[in-house]
Amino acid sequence: MTTSKAISGAAFATLLLIALMMGANHVAARLAFNNGVDVATAVVFRSVITAAVLAVLIAVQGVALRFSPRHKRMLPVIGLLIGVQSLCLYSAVARLPVALALLAFNTYPIWAALWSAIVYRKPPERPLLLAMPVILVGLALALDVFGATSGLGASDQWARIGAGVAFALAAAATFALAMVMTQHEAGDVDGRVRTATTMAVAGLVALATVTTQGGFHLPTAAAGWGGLVALTLLYGTAFTVMFTVLPRLGVVGNSAIMNVEPVFALGLAWLILGQAIAPVQVLGALLVVGAVMVLGLRKR
Repeated sequence: MTTSKAISGAAFATLLLIALMMGANHVAARLAFNNGVDVATAVVFRSVITAAVLAVLIAVQGVALRFSPRHKRMLPVIGLLIGVQSLCLYSAVARLPVALALLAFNTYPIWAALWSAIVYRKPPERPLLLAMPVILVGLALALDVFGATSGLGASDQWARIGAGVAFALAAAATFALAMVMTQHEAGDVDGRVRTATTMAVAGLVALATVTTQGGFHLPTAAAGWGGLVALTLLYGTAFTVMFTVLPRLGVVGNSAIMNVEPVFALGLAWLILGQAIAPVQVLGALLVVGAVMVLGLRKR
């Protein structure tokens, strides 16, 4: 959802900053995973602290808490979906190059159209139908699905990336369903309140997962602590900026400009983690990001 008028330079820079922080959050998560942290532990820290920050923000700003019976039924469901999405996306980041995990996740507009058609009987819009092949071709190039770039062949390539891709697509599917349900069932709830409740439920989902895995898996090295602290601060800061600065700039928080997150992640993962992908995979990444941005920036 976007506005039809051009945004200001300050708004554009703020959106890019949020995309940078979200991309850096996933790079920091991979750093933490490489040093002893498990996915559920990371999601608990990120979600609970972000929920607490937003709760303080809600209290300071005096936001009224008004929930209809429908909100009380649907907000926990949306939070559960976001909890599953968070676990799946971080599981993908732990198994794939960060940028590729985020690119596979960026197929969520396709999943959203599918869920809208199934749950609310709303047929896909023509621009999305036109963009779908571009997104899928770009994703195929980025993931090197036939193993041509890696030289492994399709079978060995999928043995290497299959689990990570499955987690990323599961994250995209659950996130898309949460988006569709939010639009139809909880769109009239204040964004700060909605996100705080969602993060709180997501944190509980991750905490339940932690208990089934025998407790928290904390970092085993200083780099892991740095990654865990960084992913929590970056995620929490991005959401705080989204709900404090963007409304004053007249920008909707989910602007398509923030879909450049995988591009930032690509650069940061190369600099910090030494992850690099082939030029044809970069081309595929740009196709996916470009198609998703065009979808988001179109006038409605």
